[in-house]
Amino acid sequence: MPQHDQLIVLNKDEDTVSFIEVESRQTVQKIGVGHNPHEVGLTPDGKFAYISNAGGNSVSVLDNASRRETERLEHPDYQFPHDIKITPDGAKLYLAVTYAHEIFVYQLPSHRLLKIIPTGQRLSHMLAPTPDWRYIYIPNIGSNTVSLLNTQTDEIEKHIAVGQGPEGVAVHPDGQFLYVANQDDNNLYVLSTEHHGIIAKHPLGSCPVRMVFSPDGRYAFIPNRESHDLSVVETARHGEIKRIPVGRWPGGIVFDPQGRRAYVANNKTNDISIIDVGALQEIGRIQAGIHPDGIAYLAAR
Repeated sequence: MPQHDQLIVLNKDEDTVSFIEVESRQTVQKIGVGHNPHEVGLTPDGKFAYISNAGGNSVSVLDNASRRETERLEHPDYQFPHDIKITPDGAKLYLAVTYAHEIFVYQLPSHRLLKIIPTGQRLSHMLAPTPDWRYIYIPNIGSNTVSLLNTQTDEIEKHIAVGQGPEGVAVHPDGQFLYVANQDDNNLYVLSTEHHGIIAKHPLGSCPVRMVFSPDGRYAFIPNRESHDLSVVETARHGEIKRIPVGRWPGGIVFDPQGRRAYVANNKTNDISIIDVGALQEIGRIQAGIHPDGIAYLAAR
């Protein structure tokens, strides 16, 4: 494990992953992976990173201590593998495969395929587990729905209509609210996780694509790809309170564990915006590779 906190950044247009030291803002190593890496999932102990190579229809397994690829997962149904989430006990990995409209479930660390779950919807893209991991919400961009996956049975229980082009999705840390950002109608939908009714709707920037809550649950940060800014939503009122200019085509976003900084990958300026959460403003940039997107925070241990 690293002696200092690092960002793991996926550079889509050069098929690489950068390990960037947070304090020095310097790239300590860059390694090659499969074609067009998009999203990254870390094991709870931080030892391994799983990288979805969307253009290469594979998943790279990285050893974070040696910073090398140890295995590459492939399957005939991999058609644009995308979001990856790993259970808190490190025993299962969930992978959304966008163009196959399926969720793959793997056993870890064996990588045994446990199940393939068809969503019955179009373009199933991201994964948002509830804090207790009983459920995962799956936005289906092409069907204008969010699917509810029961992780005890690994079955889809229902589909929820949420507007046009849902992509960014997250569950509030208290487990009571589901936030959905729609890239086509540029709205934020807030739903109750109890009855899945829409309780609020607010405008965002142009083409919101991701969503992450601050560790304390006070804010939701939502990168808007086409307006090149970051919507800050105060969760107490479920509405946007500020829009922070960042680089061009912001996408992947992550907070540090303390919630003092957020890091936004700017796809078309090839850098990472550093956001001071207390001041709600950009305080600097970190150089990345070509077309950075997926990003994770690897804390020193």
